[in-house]
Amino acid sequence: MLESIIFSILALFLVIGAISMISFKQSVYSAISFLLVMIAMAGMFALLHQSFLFLAQILVSVGAVVTLSLMIITSINIKRDNLPKHRVSPKSIFLSSILILPIILVIFKAISSLDIKFVEVDSSFGTIQSISTTLFSNWVLPFEIVSILLLSALIGSIIISKRRLNL
Repeated sequence: MLESIIFSILALFLVIGAISMISFKQSVYSAISFLLVMIAMAGMFALLHQSFLFLAQILVSVGAVVTLSLMIITSINIKRDNLPKHRVSPKSIFLSSILILPIILVIFKAISSLDIKFVEVDSSFGTIQSISTTLFSNWVLPFEIVSILLLSALIGSIIISKRRLNL
């Protein structure tokens, strides 16, 4: 019962955040709405007892992506004069919705005709311990290659930013 209530609240936050993310005119408010969506999604992972996905969602999406987006948005400082003057008319929204409706119906019919069966997984699937054991035993070389690639990208971005400051 409590899980259903928490799920409903998180789903409400997801829907409200997603709608407000595309409806706000100011990009800072849209980024904050995106933050709400990512936190609610992390809560959904927590409800599913997926601690690794919960932590990854908080660290990567909330901690890195939203923070970087907010930093870029505030540093660019977009003014209303630079935004496009034309607005999207309700007529064009209605016509595009009518045009995309058959595609949505075909996709829905194809998905509903599939015979989907969920397999039972053991309780250790998706835990931090099982993921770390797999990652650091079977996938050590790709993990280290990705870490070196990210480190070189970080060093390259610092060098590029230092050159621009000196010019």
